[in-house]
Amino acid sequence: MKNRLLSIVGAGGLAVALSAAATMNDARAAEFKWAFSGDAQTLDPYGLSEIYTTGFQGNFYESLVRRGRNLGIEPALAESWERDGDTVWRFKLRAGVTFHNGNPFNADDVIFSFQRARGETSDVKAKIRSIAELKKVDDLTVEITTNGPSPTLLNEIADWYIMDQEWSVENGAEEAADVRKGSENYATRNANGTGPFMVVSREPDVRTVFEPNPNWWDKREHNVDKAIFTPIKSDATRVAALLSGEVDMIYPVPLQDAGRVDSSDQTKMLQGEEMRIIFFGFDQNRDELLYSNVKGKNPFKDRRVREAVYLSIDENAIADRIMEGAAKPTGSYIAPQVEGYDPSMEERPAYDLKRAKQLLTEAGYPDGFEVTLDCPNDRYVKDEDICVATATMLARVGIKTRVNAMTKTKYFGKVLDRDTSMYMMGWVPPTYDAHNVLYDFLGTKAEGGQGKWNMGDYSNPKLDALQQKIAMTVDADERRALIKEALRLAADDIAMIPLHQQTLAWGVRENVEVNQRADNVFELKTTKIK
Repeated sequence: MKNRLLSIVGAGGLAVALSAAATMNDARAAEFKWAFSGDAQTLDPYGLSEIYTTGFQGNFYESLVRRGRNLGIEPALAESWERDGDTVWRFKLRAGVTFHNGNPFNADDVIFSFQRARGETSDVKAKIRSIAELKKVDDLTVEITTNGPSPTLLNEIADWYIMDQEWSVENGAEEAADVRKGSENYATRNANGTGPFMVVSREPDVRTVFEPNPNWWDKREHNVDKAIFTPIKSDATRVAALLSGEVDMIYPVPLQDAGRVDSSDQTKMLQGEEMRIIFFGFDQNRDELLYSNVKGKNPFKDRRVREAVYLSIDENAIADRIMEGAAKPTGSYIAPQVEGYDPSMEERPAYDLKRAKQLLTEAGYPDGFEVTLDCPNDRYVKDEDICVATATMLARVGIKTRVNAMTKTKYFGKVLDRDTSMYMMGWVPPTYDAHNVLYDFLGTKAEGGQGKWNMGDYSNPKLDALQQKIAMTVDADERRALIKEALRLAADDIAMIPLHQQTLAWGVRENVEVNQRADNVFELKTTKIK
């Protein structure tokens, strides 16, 4: 096996796959084709805050700051910034930048993007939640005033993409189209960013074609003159496309096919730890559980029931047999690459069916109950298989679980509408900071975006208070102590059930060089073909 097991470095992580063959001829242009298991759900950068869709959009839209190869923050549309006291940030915008249609980029576009991002139909409010005011100083300078000291501001806006005000207004896209409600506008299927590639054509769920932006402000590293993306849901079809040379890269590679991809003379595997943790969540809000035989009450509001579910899941078996060793069992809500991680949070409670049955009896469910587990079948590695295995495990303690698997397009709309009793979720904090998990994933749902991805509506006022304090605490040691306290609260409450940390699994042709990021985001701008 010639498998490249790529290490993750630092808080973000870097994994670069280099061909073992001759030196690349950078001057030679090439056509690049790649496939993923599903499609981005919109081209509108404010239509859906979901990491795959956001990463896809990063090929043609840009932010004031961005993440470099090592996932550190670096200048982008803002060439520099300075702080004036605890709450004022002044950003100097890059001169001479144009959008793909030729319109000049300036401070008015930043102001427009801020107003659009905090609009009622925007799904990215959390990315600008720290900003109290954004004002124009001159055409190439903007000033941000935060609600208080904000240690994570740059991380939060690293994928808040800037849109062209003139283009948006001309095309009736002044507001974002809400993907969850099936709404569309011109920006849903068309794009006009400042990024390294331009969208030439778009057929959702079929194919998207890109060409390089000839007027991009930054240095060109890639040698791609045309890129074609094709979503291929079928694992077997996706792998066959790579092995036959129909595409140059696929991800994810199904675990059972990794050996075949890596043993071929024409292809290779790229693997490394991903920042994503896979969880199960529960409806902890309704007085009566949906899709269940329990009437007049909700078993998951009782911590003993949630603990019984936790103790009934044999995660080691899932990691070994279903994930084939390509997962690390964990009790932590965040991965080691995320700021605030503490290894003491890794330990999981032991698999214990006897104790689980005892807890169910104490809670008033000696014979268990029925529940539906909502699960995607094309989003996470072995997602449906994990849910089916979990249903079998829960049956051993009397919890009869029906697995409701569906495509991620339908799945996210369903669970984000809180139309669920129990669900699977994978999470990579987009800020690479634990505060995001506490705010988006565990925070009590509130105006402004807090708790948006807390689909079970878990709520702990003490955790919310700690989260607010963490958001404004600048001292690193004090902040980490507060994060640990907040995450311990969630773990003790069994707010969610962490399962494991996924492993990245990309497959590429031998003549392809790509940068594998720990957040599983693929970038055309660093891709080379010899």
